[in-house]
Amino acid sequence: MFSLSGTWDLYFGPQGKVKDIDEAKEKFQHIKATVPGDVYLDLLNARLIQDPFFGKNYLNLRKYEFYEWWYEKNFKVPKEFLDKKFKLIFYGIDTIARVWLNGNLLGKTNNMFIEYEFEVTGLLKEENNLIVKIDSPILWAKDRNYEAITVSWEGREEALWLRKAQHSFGWDIAPRIVSSGIWKDIELREIKDNEIEELYYATVKVEDNLATLDIFFKFRTNLQYFEEFILRFTFTDKDGKKQIFEFPVEFITGHIAINLKDPLLWWPKGYGEPNLYEVKCELIYDGEILDEKINKIGIRTVHLERTETAEEGTFKFIINSIPVRLRGSNWVPLDAFHSRDRERVIPVLELFNDLGCNIIRCWGGGVYESEEFFDFCDSHGIVVWQDFTFACARYPQIEEFKKTVEEEVIKIVKRLRNHPSLILWSGDNECDYAYNLENLLPSDNILTRKVLPSVCKRLDPYRPYLPSSPYISDMVVKSNGKLTPPEQHLWGPRDYYKSRFYTENKAKFISEIGYHGCPNLESLKKFIPEDYLWHWDNDYWRLHSVEHWRSKRRSYNRNELMANQIRELFGIIPENIEDFILASQITQAEAKKFFIERARLSDDIWGIIWWNVIDCWPQISDAIVDYYFNKKLAYYYIKRVQEPFCIMITEPESWYVKVVGVNDTFIEMQGTYRIYDADTKEELNSGDFLVSPLSKKILGKIKVSRGEKRLFIIEWELDKNKYLNHYLLGYPPFSLERYKEWLRIIMKEAR
Repeated sequence: MFSLSGTWDLYFGPQGKVKDIDEAKEKFQHIKATVPGDVYLDLLNARLIQDPFFGKNYLNLRKYEFYEWWYEKNFKVPKEFLDKKFKLIFYGIDTIARVWLNGNLLGKTNNMFIEYEFEVTGLLKEENNLIVKIDSPILWAKDRNYEAITVSWEGREEALWLRKAQHSFGWDIAPRIVSSGIWKDIELREIKDNEIEELYYATVKVEDNLATLDIFFKFRTNLQYFEEFILRFTFTDKDGKKQIFEFPVEFITGHIAINLKDPLLWWPKGYGEPNLYEVKCELIYDGEILDEKINKIGIRTVHLERTETAEEGTFKFIINSIPVRLRGSNWVPLDAFHSRDRERVIPVLELFNDLGCNIIRCWGGGVYESEEFFDFCDSHGIVVWQDFTFACARYPQIEEFKKTVEEEVIKIVKRLRNHPSLILWSGDNECDYAYNLENLLPSDNILTRKVLPSVCKRLDPYRPYLPSSPYISDMVVKSNGKLTPPEQHLWGPRDYYKSRFYTENKAKFISEIGYHGCPNLESLKKFIPEDYLWHWDNDYWRLHSVEHWRSKRRSYNRNELMANQIRELFGIIPENIEDFILASQITQAEAKKFFIERARLSDDIWGIIWWNVIDCWPQISDAIVDYYFNKKLAYYYIKRVQEPFCIMITEPESWYVKVVGVNDTFIEMQGTYRIYDADTKEELNSGDFLVSPLSKKILGKIKVSRGEKRLFIIEWELDKNKYLNHYLLGYPPFSLERYKEWLRIIMKEAR
């Protein structure tokens, strides 16, 4: 491998003003660029723009959407390279680009999500010149074909043809920063004469201490005859135990069935160990090893059991023949500038892991994550629900776009399909809504009903596919509101978190649900000018919530919503910033805790994926950790109620609340618990508990009156470890001053 990342020259100006790199050097501005990187970050480093994340600065970037960007790098290669075969690999170009090497046009790109390979055998010299010209995505989109069916129901039509992160065009979680750049690494890689090109490991079934695997292989060779080729697979488990299989192969591609004895299964967090095997595949000819590939794989089966409607039945994942209850969060873009993702991915995943999440849903408005992301999920037992990168729109249905999508999905499926953590391909985010809201049938969407499932079935037949999240069947559409999908995004009015919208919903799986919470004051000071820190109803607060470029089209003030949610719980909106922040964080924390508890206490709700862990830029949002990694109160509440075993209290019914132990593990849970009143310290319920695996058990009852406003503290001990939860009884409004006193008790040290 020969890296071409690092420092480049960058020339830029309004598109169409120059015809080649020489003219660009003469007429355009010139700065140094960093690869991987982003042109706006290069402009920032050159002090040509101000920090886009501060104040209103990102509004000044609009003019650059119409620029072209010329990257140039001169590099030397060793003499021995000239007699070998090489390919030039771009792991990510954003987005519309052309590439030249030593004056030779290698090709074009039109998709930020996939890698591009160009064979450069015979084109390399000792001294080389590489040029990448990136065009304006907006001007490229302007020349595409738009039809009546093609629409973004949130006003981002220019995004529809562009295979570029959809949040870039403005979202309620991201600013409009329509940038460009070489956002991933570039390398020269030697082309081997003999190479294993593809390996796909799929668990077909597990029974009687035997796992049956289907292995698809494909290799390339310059040898003319195949009769002496052998593939040797060595499976090594965590204890170093090896199982070796050898197969003569008669062609460059095929399937091999392997029966693995006494398999160590891969399990989601809470259900067992996420066991991984290291598998070495060796391509052997006449006793010589020509190539080898090493993968880490997990032995597990996965099935999605779902019905067309919530009224019919269910939506649950069956892993290794066991229905699993899932609790986790949506994965949104790590950074508004994706070249910075790599420095954030592990710290953010560690937050998910610390929170006890056993599922991540990769939301369709972002990018496909790295191998590092999936490796972490594999090794920590966090299952991944992967949306394809389409969101909140009706995308083009014509042949040209279908071919682009098919090429993308083929590459993505092949890259990710060996990861055991990946349990679902989902066609998109809320695109079925985009059809249904305008009385169209979502089943008419060729992309999610034909193109995507066809690729998944051909390349990854053992993993479930869901057309959309949420998937809206024709049965639901034609019921005129009488039927609902089993998997839902619960946003609605976002009123009191215990309102009927939340408590009476029929969803069997909640894949989005959220509640607003203000960042800490130290974080607000980093992106809002001091003169505008207070009051919350000003342009700077709005620009860093939902109101950015769409503010003229939609009269929706999310900060006002947040203030009203505070008023709902406390009866007032605090008049100073410190109390406003605290009241907001309490409101968010109580709401999200309640959503998770309701799902875990239910027999019918098999999963909840709340929105969301962390922001991709500094803002006021549903996230429980702000962009700067400062945690809101909800972080601590959620961590407690996502323990695999948790004691919770139900809502009052017939003058009582129930104390329930929820055990989402294979292990019998035994210990002691105590519940007391936070004010009087009166013990309300206590005792020993013994809760069977994968079950719930009522441990006791407490007589209550809904008219009282009380806080119950729940403590329990397991294996000498202490845990804590709490329950807020009564109707709002509560006293903020009284809650401050309660908060000291809630936040005392406990796991």
